[in-house]
Amino acid sequence: MSSYSYVKCVWALYLFSSWVPTLWFAQGADPYLPVKAVNLGNWLVTEGWMKPSLFAGIPNQDLLDGTQVQFMSTKLQKYLCAENGGGTDVVANRTSPSGWETFRLWRINESTFNLRVFNKQFFGLENQGKGNKVVAVLNSPGNSETFQIVRKNDDGNRVRIKASNGLFLQAKPGLVTADYGGSGWDDNNPSVFQMKIVRTLKGEYQITNGYGPDRAPQVMQDHWNAYITNEDFRFLSSNGLNAVRIPVGWWIASDPTPPKPFVGGSLKALDNAFTWAQNNGMKIIVDLHAVQGSQNGNDHSGTRDGFQEWGDSNIQDTVAVIDFLAARYANNPSLAAIELMNEPLAPGVTLNDLKKYYKAGYDAVRKHTSNAYVILSNRLGADSKELLDFARGLNRVVIDVHYYNLYSDMFNNMNVQQNIDFINNQRASDLSAVTTSNGPLSFVGEWTAEWAISGASKEDYQRFAKAQIDVYGRATFGWAYWAYRCGQNHWSLKWMIENGYINLLGS
Repeated sequence: MSSYSYVKCVWALYLFSSWVPTLWFAQGADPYLPVKAVNLGNWLVTEGWMKPSLFAGIPNQDLLDGTQVQFMSTKLQKYLCAENGGGTDVVANRTSPSGWETFRLWRINESTFNLRVFNKQFFGLENQGKGNKVVAVLNSPGNSETFQIVRKNDDGNRVRIKASNGLFLQAKPGLVTADYGGSGWDDNNPSVFQMKIVRTLKGEYQITNGYGPDRAPQVMQDHWNAYITNEDFRFLSSNGLNAVRIPVGWWIASDPTPPKPFVGGSLKALDNAFTWAQNNGMKIIVDLHAVQGSQNGNDHSGTRDGFQEWGDSNIQDTVAVIDFLAARYANNPSLAAIELMNEPLAPGVTLNDLKKYYKAGYDAVRKHTSNAYVILSNRLGADSKELLDFARGLNRVVIDVHYYNLYSDMFNNMNVQQNIDFINNQRASDLSAVTTSNGPLSFVGEWTAEWAISGASKEDYQRFAKAQIDVYGRATFGWAYWAYRCGQNHWSLKWMIENGYINLLGS
């Protein structure tokens, strides 16, 4: 061997020996990695789209917090509108509805509401109730911003709106006033409106405020007790899974007396989950799924009305929740990781605010444990690699990406093979981009075997699921299926396993 070749060999051996520990770390030294996990969705954070639903017992269940409504005057055939989106008068002069003509309900009781407008002011009577003209100028509601929606008995979308002065709103050319004392439901009545429900929310805020303080505690407690039990952990463990990702809401840190309308008891349920995990040799990822102010406006973020309002002013309170969770579970052998936030949405959540929060949240976890992984969820709608450089400066961190062949028009016309090819090609490439040898671990924190195809065969579903398991199995932290239990069969990993669609034993 020449001296030149010898030098090359020595140099190559040095590079290899220095690189191996880095790759070993990136892939995870812990024997439970990469995890095969499932999300315990709709347990401690309500997601009303997942069946069976708990909402059926709520009176006026289509008028919950955050329901977006539009009102058309039957006499004028014009829509109510917060002029300029709010900050001035409410008028009735629009022939077609858009954002300024759409209002979000804050539910006081089953028939009484505040109405929040496009720019976040509230419907109210002028001069704080001293006048009868309807305006939208105040940023927080009081008595003069409270209205009763009276529904016609045989047509729930035909309504009259009673103001705090006891009189009904009436539509006039150029303005809306609360000074109508008459009755009746005919089209020429200026106080009659046709109500259109544009969007509804069905999250934790909606269910607890919908049932109210007398009924909500028992409804939620019964759900927590029955939805997930030790038997479910035994089922998962015996079918090849070794971890669960558990979504929780910010109110858990104030248990047993969280701010209204949330109710206490979810912390005890989470404590039980740690016991069941330990009993069955499983790990837990605690996922802060709902943060105060809402990071994405979706019902699973705990939002009241769908506005995305989390930002710099919420960081301190959100870090306090992480500190609470880390302090409580840091020494529990079943704790694998704490996820600092689920699915922040760009551009509403800025990258600067998110990094500031992630650093503070990471520090809060590290106060209590050096072993638990800290998971950073990517922003929806942003570059999946935007957190990589930031995360390289932290220890035992994970980047979480969520992959669904849904929620985009691009999937609507794909056939079975095209969906599978998309997993094997595009998703494999996407995952590779966030899976590095000298940075954070990668985690496909949500995926499912449901897709935008009707009439697919069992074999089609099996092939689609297997493609995802094979590709997402390359994630260095692992993957988590959404979800464990769901009335929509293909969303339910329990159903998929029991019916032979997915087999993880020996995989």
